[in-house]
Formats: sequence, structure tokens, C-alpha cells
Amino acid sequence: MGLLLPLVALPFPAVDPVAIAIGPLAIRWYALAYIVGLIGGWFYARRLASREALWTGLKRPSAADVDDLIVFVALGVVLGGRLGYVLFYNLESYLSNPSEILAVWRGGMSFHGGFLGAVLAIVLFARGRGLHPLAMLDMAAVVTPIGLFFGRIANFINGELWGRPAPDLPFAVVFPHGGPVPRHPSQLYEAFGEGLVLFVVLALAVRRFGFCRPGLLGGLFVLGYALVRIICEFFREPDPQLGFLFGASVDALRGGVTMGMLLSLPMAAVGALVIGLALKGATRPRPRAPEASAA
Repeated sequence: MGLLLPLVALPFPAVDPVAIAIGPLAIRWYALAYIVGLIGGWFYARRLASREALWTGLKRPSAADVDDLIVFVALGVVLGGRLGYVLFYNLESYLSNPSEILAVWRGGMSFHGGFLGAVLAIVLFARGRGLHPLAMLDMAAVVTPIGLFFGRIANFINGELWGRPAPDLPFAVVFPHGGPVPRHPSQLYEAFGEGLVLFVVLALAVRRFGFCRPGLLGGLFVLGYALVRIICEFFREPDPQLGFLFGASVDALRGGVTMGMLLSLPMAAVGALVIGLALKGATRPRPRAPEASAA
């Protein structure tokens, strides 16, 4: 039996995907979301780095360190996000057309790939500057929800990554490229969970613990994001080239396991493990043994 359309559904808001246009120069909402997320994260990170009380027992990054770190993180996110999308979501298509791998302006980014790219960039940066890698990952974790929030809002404005059919939902949205069926505005669910909720949780945690238990805040972020992502995947339409990986139901409203769920499971496990180690004090830097005095 086909889905019955409701009598009332919210039309997709007519928002121009181009946010700012100056002559031939056009800045799209998606690019603007990345810019605002990076600037917002940079500003917040500088404030965190300036509060000496949060870094008791650890080397505190300077304002210049934060400025340089943003460049490393931006490169890690873009390169990792693109590579992750190619490997996890559309490998067969890109193997057939390798030149398309570099066409990032046509879309196709993976959060999980961008996450791994950012982690690698931060660890390499921290080691090069003599900073504690886990503490730097903690600082990045606290500010990351800002970018996630604006990124998901941009997904909604672009009318992409829409949700599963929701014919009985009073605030379902008919997306321009999603057919005539009203759908969950899953991008807004993710903006709320991955952005606002995680931002508040981590802001409270950093005020309570600071960065004195390296890995704790990063673990909270990784675990929290994984749980929110798995929940939101129940409302989000899977990528068309993959569909449901297994456990698919005949009922289109129930579905099965998606790639987003599968990739989030190891994230949840790693996050829980790191939280446990941090609470036990296993991640704190060991005090240096006093040097023996000369005879």
C-alpha cells in the first residue's frame, strides 16, 4: 500500500542557495556555514586557551597556537571529509571517474572522514608544538558543535540529506528534490542534537573539569555525537547509492541499518573507553622524575 499524503504539509522554504553574490563572485550557504563554523570555533578556542585555570598542570596553548591550529583543522576536515565520502559512500562511482574525486564543489563530504582528518591534524600539530594531544583534542571537541550546527542548517537550506517519509507528521517538509512525499526535516534534528545539545553539554563539562583530565571532553563529544547520529539516522533517508546496509524492512518508515549508524558504533565505543581512562587519571601526563644531582 502506498503512503497516504497528509492534508497539510510544510512547503520547503524558498531560500536562494547563494547567500552572497558580488558580481561573478558567489558564496553559497554551505561554504558560509564552514566559514562561520571555523570563525566561531576559533573565537571560542582563543577564549578557552586564555583561561589559565582550565589548564592546571598542562602546557597552555598560546593565541598564536590557536590561530595556526585552525588552518591545520580546516585542511584535515576538508581532505578527510572528502576522502571519507569517496571511500565510505561512493567508492565504485569514483573509481569509474577518478577525476571527480577532486570536484569538491559538487558536494560529497563525510563527517566521519572529516573527523578522522581533524584528529590526525590536531595530534600532529600538538606534538610539533609540545602540547598534550588529548588536551588539544578536548579543546577542539568543545568548539566543534558550533560548526556542526551551522553545517546542518546549510544542509536544510540546500534541500539535501532529507529525512524519511513522514506522512502523519504535522511539521513534515516537502523537499524540492525529495519527491511529493512529506519528510522528516532530519537536518534540523541533527542541528539540534549535534549542535545545540552537544554544545551545552560540553560547555558545562569544560567549566566543571577544564582540560585537567585529558581526553574526557573529547570522549564526551565522540560518544555524544555517535549516540545522537544513530538516533537521527532513524529519521534520515539513507544515501541512495547505498540504501540500507542490512535489516531493511518492507515498511519504508522503519528501514534498517545505515552507513551512518555503522560508522558511529566504533565512535561510541572509543568515546566510552577514553572517558573511562580519563576519569581514572590514566591520560594525565606523568610528572618528570627529578634529575640526580652531580656528585
